Amino acid sequence: MDKEKSKEELLKEKLFYKKENAFDIEDKDYKSSVSDYADGYKKFIDSSKTEREAVVSAVKMVKEAGFKEYFLGDKIVAGENYYFNNRDKSLYIFRAGTEPIEKGIRICAAHIDSPRLDMKQHPLYENEGMAYLKTHYYGGIRKYQWLTIPLALHGVVTKTNGERVNITIGEDECDPVFCITDLLPHLAKDQATKPLESAFSGEGLNLLIGSEPYAKCDEAVKLNMLNILNEKYGIVESDFMSAELMAVPAGKAKDLGLDKSFILGYGHDDRVCAYPAITSIIENKNSEHTIMCILADKEEIGSEGVSGMKCRLILDLIDEISKSLGGNASVVRANSMCLSADVSAGYDPMYPDVFEKRNSALMNCGVVMAKYTGARGKSSTNDASAEYVALIRNMFERDGVIWQTAELGKVDAGGGGTVAMYIANQNILTVDLGVPVLSMHAPMEVIAKNDLYQAHKSFCAFCK
Repeated sequence: MDKEKSKEELLKEKLFYKKENAFDIEDKDYKSSVSDYADGYKKFIDSSKTEREAVVSAVKMVKEAGFKEYFLGDKIVAGENYYFNNRDKSLYIFRAGTEPIEKGIRICAAHIDSPRLDMKQHPLYENEGMAYLKTHYYGGIRKYQWLTIPLALHGVVTKTNGERVNITIGEDECDPVFCITDLLPHLAKDQATKPLESAFSGEGLNLLIGSEPYAKCDEAVKLNMLNILNEKYGIVESDFMSAELMAVPAGKAKDLGLDKSFILGYGHDDRVCAYPAITSIIENKNSEHTIMCILADKEEIGSEGVSGMKCRLILDLIDEISKSLGGNASVVRANSMCLSADVSAGYDPMYPDVFEKRNSALMNCGVVMAKYTGARGKSSTNDASAEYVALIRNMFERDGVIWQTAELGKVDAGGGGTVAMYIANQNILTVDLGVPVLSMHAPMEVIAKNDLYQAHKSFCAFCK
């Protein structure tokens, strides 16, 4: 017979807060849904290793769900579903709701760029019988993590006649891969005594791509590499100047752990939030609200440019939607709200010194709300209001979403930013919400399937 709970125990249950763990859900259907959803996500990130590829994957998903392409100036009809492809590098998916547009737009904004190694404009050179491509790293990386791992080459080359050539080398089973070499430990005494930051230089991240000469002549290996590329893709060396080529980890995302509860893969930051943002708008494509999913570029380098969230395109689209649906754009923005869908640092018990555990994101405890991000004294952040956080809490409790709050490590340990403040600056209520990640910004990152699925549930609760 169960022992009766004491008055103190009952009071604790009423007053204390305790994080929920998704594994406490004893429901076979839930576990099956988590597994099926994770399988779909793995296919998405395997086909979306660059922002351009992510746009292609997302467009395919929404077109299959009945969304149609929108161009600036087109008439927008209430109850219809659209997508706006911004130069193949960012994407706006939206539904024109049936309720008055001046009630605002519900926005989920994720980013689809990830840390990587971009090729320079003049990348190809030969040194002592070996050919290399020079790189310029993109986003915040720890350089040593990119050495000796198999890398694939992804991207586009655009010729002067406008022809665009898509390049992917290293993903097919028959493809070669590339790598950046490192010193053997026998000769690395000096390197090992240097601080980690200075032991590896950005200029040293050069991609080894071959060694066979074309013939007996100067720069014969370089000539052979160009000849191989020319025969397969029709490009010449000067075409590198109008190319976007990048090295990313080769291979597919994998289940991690004997229980397959984690996913190891490249680009969880931030495609692990982008995918739920897409699936939630598809699932709620009949919502009465006007809803929008933004897949932005350039977040990892400051959100600048025509495909980043600092671009006024979001204002142009809100203006167009407001005009078509008979509303005032200023009022629409003031009544809109946004989830800045970006990842959070998962608490890693291997590195407890940089975390404040009470305010850290625990794996399998659901999607993470970060009321503020930024660094140290909350610099460069959107600090969401208590009223807005309470509104989101209510949505999650209504729909049974498992969620938690967190900060990005200890107060003085560092920090980071998202797109939240750029959207909030447009008079749109915004808070950060995303999936906790281990090994963030490493070539291969780790997420929990439970947290991924709870992100989908949270975005659905927000949109419906």
